[in-house]
Amino acid sequence: MAKNSPDEVKNIKMVEKQAAEASIINLKEYRAKRQFGKTPEPMAETVETPNRMPVFVVQKHDASHFHFDFRLEVDGVLKSWVVPKGPSMNPKDKRLAIEVEDHPLSYAHFEGVIPEGNYGAGTVEIWDSGTYAYVGNNRNISAAIKNGILEFKLHGHKLKGLFVLIHTNMDDQDKDWLLIKKDDVFAATHVYDAKIIPSYDEVFL
Repeated sequence: MAKNSPDEVKNIKMVEKQAAEASIINLKEYRAKRQFGKTPEPMAETVETPNRMPVFVVQKHDASHFHFDFRLEVDGVLKSWVVPKGPSMNPKDKRLAIEVEDHPLSYAHFEGVIPEGNYGAGTVEIWDSGTYAYVGNNRNISAAIKNGILEFKLHGHKLKGLFVLIHTNMDDQDKDWLLIKKDDVFAATHVYDAKIIPSYDEVFL
């Protein structure tokens, strides 16, 4: 296999450095909302990501308003959306997904109870997790997010196949997206209610 030229190696290192710096900036809001001595949530630490498929996780969050958190690994952090009704495997369903602050990669493994008085107080459980592949037309997933159309293929235990996230209004202040299952071999035709489907751990007990 041909080796990268010195200029290519330099460019790769620069891109990796920029991604690490961006992840630190992106986690400022996460840090600001939490008191880490009073919550079991992971610290907002950046980590090196080896050359592997990026991860996704869906967490049930029984907070003041029950919802699901949908997270995709992008540039060293977890891009995150609150999905009130949960994801659906039925292409007819257009699930509201509200963009929220980025979370550290370690949050992909977090389960537990956030005590009262803390931001997001309530019980967090992993509902589904796995890896995903970006399949959109933009040069990378970060560009796709900026352009408001993000297509990807999930390899989870419950969520499988092609999905799309669509920004409903390209105004920077608007946080509303739609999470939609694409019509493929994994698509469901029945009514799909994520709230009555067991969490990952419950399925394998």
